[in-house]
Amino acid sequence: MDTETTDTIIRATGRSLCEYGYADLTMQRIAAESSVTTAAIHYHFDTKEELLNAFLDDLVDRFEQQVSCESSDPRQQLTTLLDAVFSPPKSSSDEFPVALMELKSQAPYHDTYRDRFHELDDTVRTVVTTAVEEGIESGYFADVDAEEIARFVSTAINGGHVRMVALGEEPAKTRNVVEDYLEGQLDWRPEERA
Repeated sequence: MDTETTDTIIRATGRSLCEYGYADLTMQRIAAESSVTTAAIHYHFDTKEELLNAFLDDLVDRFEQQVSCESSDPRQQLTTLLDAVFSPPKSSSDEFPVALMELKSQAPYHDTYRDRFHELDDTVRTVVTTAVEEGIESGYFADVDAEEIARFVSTAINGGHVRMVALGEEPAKTRNVVEDYLEGQLDWRPEERA
């Protein structure tokens, strides 16, 4: 599959999701948002669901790259995750928060979408659990249930996403809640860098 064409289609899919919503998303509208014809989109993706699954795969891949941290310091690993999740969109035309919300609303009806959201959740929970366990072992964090910490952080991230898209709330507000929670549970605050 031609990577450049596929990337063009995936980016246009995100913009179209934001503009038209899931219900009114069509291959024709995606083509109109890109330099690719409807026939070319159908050549690469047989169905809208297949295209949206590729969109989510791309999102999962990019998120995993954002949260990967070269540092062996668990404090920096958590900070990298929080930076990736709570950084404000790069521009007002950043399609991913709204597009992601559109697809989350479809997850109960499409197992393929639900699977991608499980992957995102697993990524967050794995990063947090691993960092907390390593932080406890290194003496940076209080002795806590790392999996419970990860569950709270993942839940707060999802709630923060809803508040940002539906209510226009700044991501920094949810980040403050998460940081306060981490401080209370771990006896460490993300600003305290190594």
